[in-house]
Amino acid sequence: MRGIFGNSMNHPVAIPFGMFETRDPVSLFDNMTAAPFHADAAVQPSLVIVYFGGNDSMRPHPSGLGPHVPLPEYIENMRKIAVHIKGLSDKTRVIFLSSPPVSEAQIRERLSDKFGELNRTNENCHRYSEACLELCQEMDVKAVDLWTALQQRDDWLTACFTDGIHLSSEGSKIVVKEILKVLKEADWEPSLHWESLPTEFAESSLYDPIGPDGKTTMNVSE
Repeated sequence: MRGIFGNSMNHPVAIPFGMFETRDPVSLFDNMTAAPFHADAAVQPSLVIVYFGGNDSMRPHPSGLGPHVPLPEYIENMRKIAVHIKGLSDKTRVIFLSSPPVSEAQIRERLSDKFGELNRTNENCHRYSEACLELCQEMDVKAVDLWTALQQRDDWLTACFTDGIHLSSEGSKIVVKEILKVLKEADWEPSLHWESLPTEFAESSLYDPIGPDGKTTMNVSE
């Protein structure tokens, strides 16, 4: 799943783009007249995570159809997405996830009957991942290098995917770990790491867990 995922403190918003590429959110922003991710929205997201590149990096089809986006256009689309989201508010933070690797053997085994000839390669994923990371460095946008992070596991080719493309639970755990690392290390004010976020409904309650004395309750949010 590719998409744009926003969070206004403890209230998440997501715009998933199944099988879409970077042309889709750019078109969406150009025609958007309401929240979320609209410049005039009353409440703007505190954090937006942008995840595109895998579909863009697919090989072009001779017919011209399909999700492939040439690398220069992909870079410019990602630039437009970054500019739009950074312009929502002074407190809106952005993290880009680069294109992850793929397991070509798994794709051949599990998806060849649906899509025929292999149209995704790890080499192409790497090119788009590197382009994303270079753009993020240029624009001072936080980024997660998924192409490298997933391959840190010795068994990544079989453990990180369900079909060679989509992440398994083990692959997803790596993504979460890398995002949390960015959130913890970022010098953002306020911090958006979960340990620093204010707790909602933090008042003590008779329904909290009972303490060791058997007479009082423990406020677990303290």
